[in-house]
Amino acid sequence: MSAETGASAGGARAGDNIGRGMAISIVVVLIFGIQDAISKTLLETYSPFQTVMMRYWAFAALSLFIAGRKAPLRRAFKSSSPVLQVLRGVLLMLDVWLFSLGNRTVPLAQLQSISLLYPLVVTIVAIPLLGERVGLFRASAVVVGFIGALIIIRPGGLPLTLDAVAAMGSSCAYAFYIVLTRRISAVDSTATSMVYVGVVGLVLSSAVGVFHWQPMDVKGSLLIVALMITTRTSHGLMMKALSMAPASLIQPFSYLALPWGIILGFFVFGYLIDPISLLGAAIIAGAGLVVMARERHKAAVKPGTAEALGHRE
Repeated sequence: MSAETGASAGGARAGDNIGRGMAISIVVVLIFGIQDAISKTLLETYSPFQTVMMRYWAFAALSLFIAGRKAPLRRAFKSSSPVLQVLRGVLLMLDVWLFSLGNRTVPLAQLQSISLLYPLVVTIVAIPLLGERVGLFRASAVVVGFIGALIIIRPGGLPLTLDAVAAMGSSCAYAFYIVLTRRISAVDSTATSMVYVGVVGLVLSSAVGVFHWQPMDVKGSLLIVALMITTRTSHGLMMKALSMAPASLIQPFSYLALPWGIILGFFVFGYLIDPISLLGAAIIAGAGLVVMARERHKAAVKPGTAEALGHRE
């Protein structure tokens, strides 16, 4: 085989891998949506702290398994900045708790819309924490995105309840988590970051969840098993997608969560988003995609990190 032919074949294989990675990322977003629907059903009966705890058992087991394959776990626990790693774990745990609290009463479509504010919050948080400069274009996109959020929670729209505030707080916590992930990725390996997130989340979720434990009936047990299986499957597939395609190409697919949330909300819970809230959701999605497009040129997202698809355990 000539060098030219080999290069061509290699390029085709690389292109095929990117295509498969993008296809897998779509599947991951769909599974994440199903997880949220399962969680919402469980939250009608059980505490969010109990369901998050059991969900985290599956996620922590997967994190330790993947990290153990990359390096001995003892080595993975060695961090150049353990305080920041623990803080990352706390922020992600706070994100998941707040998201679950919001999921109790906020319809899936609006919940997904609010959660997609995180790229805009990242843009703001990265200024003091990463020393990034934000130009007029991105700053305008952030303002427009938050206008979209105000449209959703307008009078007559989504009631501004504690659950709605929790959903917004979830996006803020996740944004801080992403910024710290970018900062720590310069000095620690992906395996180290995964171990800390898994272990810190496991400890915190279990420490709180045990006080909210209540026995589960057959339906609840089957749903929690399904939730744990989809958690392990989705995160395993996400890591596979990130190994096949750059995170900058995969990240925009996270916005498929919005139409998927509308579909699930209607067919599973009988809720249809109103046109004005849909407009607000579209504004948020458009602003977020603009920010992502600008950040692609900075290569700010390190391949292999778990921020590409709106990571929610």
